[in-house]
Amino acid sequence: MSAPIATPWLFSQPDQDPRTATGARLRWGVVATGGIAAAVTRDLELLADAELYAVSSRSQAAADAFAADYGFARAYGDQDGSAGYERLLADDAVDVVYVATPHAQHHTIARAALAAGKHVLCEKALTINAREASELVELARDRGLFLMEAMWSRFVPSMQRAFEIATSGEIGEVKWVAADLGFPAPYSPTSRLWAPRDGGGALLDITVYPLLWALGTLGFPQTVSATGWLNDDGVDAQNALTLGYHHGAQAQLTSSLLAHGPRVATVAGSGGFLQSLGSINNPKELLVRVGFDEPRTERFSVVGRGYSYELREVTRCIQQGLTESPVMPLEDSLNTMRLFDGVRAQLGVSYPNDLH
Repeated sequence: MSAPIATPWLFSQPDQDPRTATGARLRWGVVATGGIAAAVTRDLELLADAELYAVSSRSQAAADAFAADYGFARAYGDQDGSAGYERLLADDAVDVVYVATPHAQHHTIARAALAAGKHVLCEKALTINAREASELVELARDRGLFLMEAMWSRFVPSMQRAFEIATSGEIGEVKWVAADLGFPAPYSPTSRLWAPRDGGGALLDITVYPLLWALGTLGFPQTVSATGWLNDDGVDAQNALTLGYHHGAQAQLTSSLLAHGPRVATVAGSGGFLQSLGSINNPKELLVRVGFDEPRTERFSVVGRGYSYELREVTRCIQQGLTESPVMPLEDSLNTMRLFDGVRAQLGVSYPNDLH
C-alpha cells in the first residue's frame, strides 16, 4: 500500500454545517442575474453571516426583479454611461462580490472589483486564459484582497470524502482516473455555451468537473494530450483529454455538449477503486471496493444545492483575513488556466480575449 499523499484540498473541519456563522457579517454584491447567480444566491441566503446587499445587471428592470425576489437592499442597472456592475462596485457598503457572468467577462469585472477594494468570488473558469488569470492574482495579492475561483464541487462533502479516500492509501496508489460529463446542449450562436465571444465550448464550461477528479487524486499532470471536435464557430463541442504522470499514472477525461454520458468518475488504485454514483460534480453516493472484498457504499446529503460549502469557505477566509483559500489556492487556478491554454492550442480554439 502506498504512503498517504499530502493534499491541501481537504477541510480541517469537514463536518461543520456551512450555515453556521464563523464571524462578522459580510455584505455581498452579486454581478449578473442569470441562472447560476440565482442558484448560488439561494444558497447564500442560508448563511447566517451573509447579507444580500446589492445586485447588478445590464438592465435596471432585471436588477430590480432579482433584488425583489431575493431581498437585496440595492439594485444597479446600466445608467448614464455607467455599467450596472460599475455602480455596484462604487457602493462602499459592499464587502465581497460574486461574479456570475459568462467567462469572457470575468477578467474585466473581477479586475474592476479588486481595484475598487472588494473581495471576489469569481465563477469558473476563472478567466479565458492564463494571462488574464495571472493579472487578477497579481492584483489581488498587491491589494491584499481575497480572490477565489468558484469551483464549488471541490468543497461538497462527497468530493471531500473521495479525495480523502484516494489520498489515504486505502485503495493503494492511484494508477488511473476516468471521468466524463456530457449533455446535448441546443445550439444557438448567441448562447454562452456556444458563442466564442463568451468563451463558449465544452472545455471552459464543463471540463473543469472531470478534471477535478484527476487533480484531486493525482495532482497536475506532466503531459496533456487533447483531441476534440470544433463546430463551424470554432468552439469545442466535444473534447477528450489524456493526462500523463511521471509515476506512470494516467487520466482519461471526456466532455461533450453533443451527447449524454453516464457522468461517472472512477479512481483506480493498486489496492482497490472508488466510483461516483449519481453525478460527478456532486455525487450522492461513492462506491468503494478494496481488493476483491464486497464493495461498500457511502451516502451523502448536502445543504442547499451544494454551493453553500464554497460560500462558507469564502466567508471564513475573509473573516480571518486570508487572501486565498487553502482548499482552493490561487496557484491551482493559475495552473488550470495554463493547462487549458495548452489544450486549446492543441484543439485550435481561440477567443477574442486572447487578442487583447
